[in-house]
Amino acid sequence: MRLRLPRERPPQPPTGYKIAFPVLSQDGTWAGFTGVSLGGAEPYAVVADAGCVYGRRHRPPARLCDCGFHCLHDRTAAEGLLCTAGHRGAVLLEVRVLGAYIRYERGFRYARQRVRTMTVGPCACGARPAALADAGWGRPGLRALTSACAGCVRGRICLTLAAFARLAGDGLRVLAAEGTGGAVAAEPGGPVGAGGPGTLNLRELVAEAALLQARLDWFQTQLARLGERGPGADHG
Repeated sequence: MRLRLPRERPPQPPTGYKIAFPVLSQDGTWAGFTGVSLGGAEPYAVVADAGCVYGRRHRPPARLCDCGFHCLHDRTAAEGLLCTAGHRGAVLLEVRVLGAYIRYERGFRYARQRVRTMTVGPCACGARPAALADAGWGRPGLRALTSACAGCVRGRICLTLAAFARLAGDGLRVLAAEGTGGAVAAEPGGPVGAGGPGTLNLRELVAEAALLQARLDWFQTQLARLGERGPGADHG
């Protein structure tokens, strides 16, 4: 006798929470996410369908497999995953569970998802994040990104939070955590200057200016060091 799971017909898609690493393509034309566990080798977009990481020919979520997207019911439980050393650079995602899903005690395993909100934690120095900068690791063709304040960006490849939202697209909303003081919203994806979603506001312009100033300070420091060495320093 085969065990049949109960079927649900919710009036709207369930909401769940998970953590992931934001990533940027090598050519800078695509932004998305990669998982923190078994599915980390398969990056996904804001709206994505799950696949079986074992290459089996079935549709996730298969009852006798652990394939599919995973998320938790409780936001606090998902935030707790960010406390581990390996996940300190990850971000918190609020997702809509779409398609078929299997409900567990702590969360869902499901076939399709839409990332609605990404919350970026503080910079490693403790300051409010102004950008997502190169984390120093990645996958083939993808750079992992991590939160950075204007002072810690320096010469690294980076995107402002609003720029990441625009590049990821599909209405992604990005929030910048401010420690225990809550979070501040960045605009969702959309073309710059079109009015409405994606149009730069005063807060984003200030963040852009702070990043430019931080980079300018870094380049000026490098030029000052070259000047101290003198024109003949490289020739002994």
